[in-house]
Amino acid sequence: MNDLVEQIRETALSEGFAAMGIAPAITSEGFHQLVDWIESGYAGSMDYIERRLDAYRHPGGVLEGTKSIIVLAMNYDASDRGAAPSDEGLAFGKTARYTWSGVDYHDVIHPKLKRIVRLIRDQIPEANARGIVDTAPLMEREVAVLAGLGWRGKNTLLLNKQLGSYFFLACVLVDIDLPIDQPHDSSHCGTCTACLDACPTDAFPSAGVLDASKCISYLTIENSDLPELSLRSGIGEWAFGCDVCQEVCPWNRRPSRQENETNGLRGHREPTSASSDHDGWLELTSLFSMTDDQFRSQFRRTPFWRTKRRGMLRNAIVVLGNQKRRDAIELLFTTLDDPDPELRAIAVWAICQMEDHDALDRLRGYRQSEDDPIVLAEFPG
Repeated sequence: MNDLVEQIRETALSEGFAAMGIAPAITSEGFHQLVDWIESGYAGSMDYIERRLDAYRHPGGVLEGTKSIIVLAMNYDASDRGAAPSDEGLAFGKTARYTWSGVDYHDVIHPKLKRIVRLIRDQIPEANARGIVDTAPLMEREVAVLAGLGWRGKNTLLLNKQLGSYFFLACVLVDIDLPIDQPHDSSHCGTCTACLDACPTDAFPSAGVLDASKCISYLTIENSDLPELSLRSGIGEWAFGCDVCQEVCPWNRRPSRQENETNGLRGHREPTSASSDHDGWLELTSLFSMTDDQFRSQFRRTPFWRTKRRGMLRNAIVVLGNQKRRDAIELLFTTLDDPDPELRAIAVWAICQMEDHDALDRLRGYRQSEDDPIVLAEFPG
């Protein structure tokens, strides 16, 4: 089996993975914490987790008979974010670093896992194997710790001394016994609470616990509803995802982190016209005039497709409201004709943030013709 593991490792490195470890398939020690997390309401509207809850108990819930798990890490862009573009007449919002490649990482990583699965089956034809990338009911970060890839940080992300936390996790589950690696049984966060202190929406009720319903990544990607009023200002300029708790982490600023930038998706660029050439900034104004078909054509193979046009437009409106972009007032008023009451509602909120007397007068006139309670609730007073 040692020869097979070395072949897997060589293949993984040639495919661009930055690290690999092997963990045993055992009953999850953190399963009860997942149950508590859901019961506390921290999963927000992600009810698919609870629907598949029992599968998280053991990796066998993903692949029957799993005995070993190959855990892989693939870097994504960790470079500094450039200044906000100053293109006249355009507005921009921040996006999380993992989107900077312009491609959906699932589409990049899955074929690589399939090649590793093929290698295993070529060597052991009777073996069953399955590659997954964060969509199956597996306690991936717990398994990654068992595989020796790092420790769970106070922001709940996996941290690695050399890689920091800007990487994707992927796994290959197999029903054969492979030599396992030593688990990473210590934490290197010490007394640091930078990630907890920096969160703009106070999404960490305690160290190692994330209230996803307050997390900016959840609010801009997973959540289909309007963000609560108390959370909107905290979203700031984030149009898709958030990197704040990673940006302040000392492990992401170490020189060793930069030495690993040649692997993974770093340097891979598939820019869309809306993302332009500005790392980390998405052009927002074009979203207002797009049809669903146009959005699909432009973003189908990108991370932004997950939220669809409606979600991205909602996020854009929140960002414009937080930026108090008075030159975007006319654009926001066009949304008041949208058939979706929640988009009209968030546009009312954003216009109110501008503190523009003429715009507020126009809103008062609009209010007389609006009868949806969702929209009316956004008017001040």
